[in-house]
Amino acid sequence: MPAPKSGSRTGLIIGIVAGGVALLLLLVCGVGAFLWYQQRDGGSGGDLSRVINYRETNPGALSPDHVQEPVSYPMTPPAGGPHFQRWQNCNGDVYTAPIEDGNAVHSLEHGAVWITYRPGLPASDVGKLIDRVRGLSHMMLSPYPGQSTPISLQAWGYQLTVDDADDDAIAAFISAYRQTAAIEPGAPCGGGITTTR
Repeated sequence: MPAPKSGSRTGLIIGIVAGGVALLLLLVCGVGAFLWYQQRDGGSGGDLSRVINYRETNPGALSPDHVQEPVSYPMTPPAGGPHFQRWQNCNGDVYTAPIEDGNAVHSLEHGAVWITYRPGLPASDVGKLIDRVRGLSHMMLSPYPGQSTPISLQAWGYQLTVDDADDDAIAAFISAYRQTAAIEPGAPCGGGITTTR
């Protein structure tokens, strides 16, 4: 039996290598698609069934009007509605004192997620919330006196309350609503005010 010609051997090798590269690309694309899907759905398997959707239950409270005087919001902390002309800086900003509702709500209009916590929350839990916020655009954190639950998350028209800083729903809420809940898509979070009450 004659030995295969050198050209056919080269063609076979090229075919095997090309097949291997194609298989590797398919694998990488599959893993990438899976990670994207996990990120889009919260990535942590967090339960978002507890989210209050004010866009459906109270859309009249979500007027985007600019006002001069403080607003009495129907939810605490507010998750949308009339607000002040200036937004609160929300580029991963961590505020150690309460901020004005009217400025914070303007940040929600820009697509921010505002995490608030009841004063007295253990420092270790506050640290976990800081880790979720710091360095991430369209995020901010502040204490909120009088809040009925330990931790609350707000995006424009959406609110989630949790008792524990380790609750998987926190990551899921951020993934689902940060920037996507904006009613002014592309609006900045920098250049806002950084004052506290």
